[in-house]
Amino acid sequence: MEKIYDTAVVGGGIAGYSAALTLKSLKSDCIWLGAEGFGKALRAEYVRNYPAFSGNGAEFCKALSAQAEQEGVSLTPARVDGIFSAGDFFVITHGGAETRARAVVLATGVEISGGIAGEREFTGRGVSYCAVCDGALYRGKKICVLLGSEEFAEEAEYLAGFALEVTVFCSYRNPKFRAGNIKIGEGKPLAVEGNARVERLITDKGAVPADGVFLLKNSVPPSALVGGLETEGAHVKTAKDGSTNLAGLFCAGDVTGKPYQYAIAAGEGCAAAYSAHAYVLRVKKEGKA
Repeated sequence: MEKIYDTAVVGGGIAGYSAALTLKSLKSDCIWLGAEGFGKALRAEYVRNYPAFSGNGAEFCKALSAQAEQEGVSLTPARVDGIFSAGDFFVITHGGAETRARAVVLATGVEISGGIAGEREFTGRGVSYCAVCDGALYRGKKICVLLGSEEFAEEAEYLAGFALEVTVFCSYRNPKFRAGNIKIGEGKPLAVEGNARVERLITDKGAVPADGVFLLKNSVPPSALVGGLETEGAHVKTAKDGSTNLAGLFCAGDVTGKPYQYAIAAGEGCAAAYSAHAYVLRVKKEGKA
């Protein structure tokens, strides 16, 4: 029988680390999943308002890493692309693999720059965030791929194995691809348009016909990540304890709203961890898990 963790923490930033650290101290059977350890904190020019620390992001993350090693908290590298309720537990999908947990702490952060127009409206109707999950749906079709960084270039190559034509828009310089049916798009992507499904990607250079648009980046909107999750814009609606409208799913950090501050993320991560731990103890006592 596949292992079911008590709690899965999703997100490699400060909120996710704080939640994982707290669950470790509570002796909870926890797994911490994230695409990048400590996220954007590593690139911070200066950390001003975190108690008992003064320095840049690299120094801040060095101190966090030393603490994590000392406490036995480790990140499992994973780009999570879906979280689904399976009744008594959640299934977290990442790169073709699955992890199961009775509770989830979602701490994925937000994209400060935001998405593109129509992205949210067409999610599940031609807009996708997972090449492995949805690539086969576009066999023999034309797709556009928006790459957030070079680390996702292999996913564009994977999609080229299904699609008739792949037009890639990169946020980095000098992109290179092996597949002959990949071409580099011109212009800046502005919007996704269509009727019942995606029909085109609009750029500042014109329209590109497309049956699907893949946005491959580290941060997936929570509404796309978790079906049925109640959101308000880019943020998840939460109570003070981090609980959401979905039983067993808690949120912490930037994904819950402004202000985006490391100190707030750490506090919310701790609170959400306590809430998740209490939830798991309760469902175990009730015999539901």
